[in-house]
Amino acid sequence: MPDDPCKLLKGAAKKYCEQGGSHPGDRDFAPGGGGLTKGASDHVKDLATYLIGKIVGLVAPKDSWAPKTADNWVYAQFLWLGQHLAIAIMLCVVVVCALTAWQGAPRLRQLGASTGWTLAAVAGMAAVPGVVTLLSEAVSAAVTAMFDSNGGTLFQVIQADLDHGSDSGNPLALMIITAALVVLLAFATLVFMARSLGILVFVCMAPLVLASLARGGDTSAVKAWAMRLLGLMFAPFALILISPFVDFAKGSLVMDAGLLVVADALILRMIFHGVPYVGPVIAGAARSFVESYTTHPLARAVVRAGSPDFYQQESIRTPRTVDTPGRAVHQDRGVLLAAYGIRQQQRPGRLTVKSAIDRVQQDAPRTQALMAARQKARAAAKKASPRPATSAAQTASRPARPAQSPGPGASTPPTP
Repeated sequence: MPDDPCKLLKGAAKKYCEQGGSHPGDRDFAPGGGGLTKGASDHVKDLATYLIGKIVGLVAPKDSWAPKTADNWVYAQFLWLGQHLAIAIMLCVVVVCALTAWQGAPRLRQLGASTGWTLAAVAGMAAVPGVVTLLSEAVSAAVTAMFDSNGGTLFQVIQADLDHGSDSGNPLALMIITAALVVLLAFATLVFMARSLGILVFVCMAPLVLASLARGGDTSAVKAWAMRLLGLMFAPFALILISPFVDFAKGSLVMDAGLLVVADALILRMIFHGVPYVGPVIAGAARSFVESYTTHPLARAVVRAGSPDFYQQESIRTPRTVDTPGRAVHQDRGVLLAAYGIRQQQRPGRLTVKSAIDRVQQDAPRTQALMAARQKARAAAKKASPRPATSAAQTASRPARPAQSPGPGASTPPTP
């Protein structure tokens, strides 16, 4: 027999063995005792703490995927392209101003503006990675302080409720808070992927966008780029809407889980509005995934609040419309006659037979899909609101129609 019979055991079983509990009726197996029940509760609390740490790290990552310095290999390729593009634009402006130097002061002002904005654009290209890195670190620190800094923040309240909450010993409450944290972790992963890739793309686009300043200082493209980049970086601050309600949920794990459900909806809405170009598509895909795997009304309501219904508008590419030779000659003849003071009647135009057939064939798939959708909607509407049947009592209560008297030319059948 070994000197220590418990040394080969691990975890809660070793603790139980060291406590000397060897009878089935020992108090350590009771719900109110320590032993295995307390060990399982500790494991759930450790899991919750681990999930909270991962969620904070995904929503407010300390490091981003974007280049931190201008000498990064990926950013250096775009920097080279942007600098050469800006210089090429400035040289074109110089050539145009030299060819039209007879215009005087306006061309000199354009030349000075192009030179100054080119220098500013080249300097800004090299400074973008550093500025974005500083902003990203500041946002991460602010979001971490907002959720996990002191006893009044959401995740600190959850960790305190796991130990001292009114339902901290209730297994059902522990299961609910753990499930809510797992769901929030999934949405936080989605946010991390969308934000990190978006920031990387917009930072790499910076030299190409800033090169547009070289033509003369048109900042419309730079403003649009900056607004989308800042929207991506500051998107996690949408979760600040939860902070005023943390004190109301303090002391109950179930109430904490309710706040986490609200956070899920806010994260989806943050993706919907904060991620440029593909945000509604990503949020809609997440909503469709949840709705396809669950029929619970609360889960469906949460994803619908985070990703509302929307219509998408696409840009169509249609062949250009040109005039037939006869119509072109007719229009130019009208211009010539108008010069002589003769007004020609304008004739409306229409597509030729071949062009109309081509358009119908090109739009045929879309037309068929729309017709099928309309027929399906009409059938569903008819099933949802059936026509009320007329009862026999209503039919009997209706007054009988008076018999119509035959006309003067009508023949009356003989009476038997």
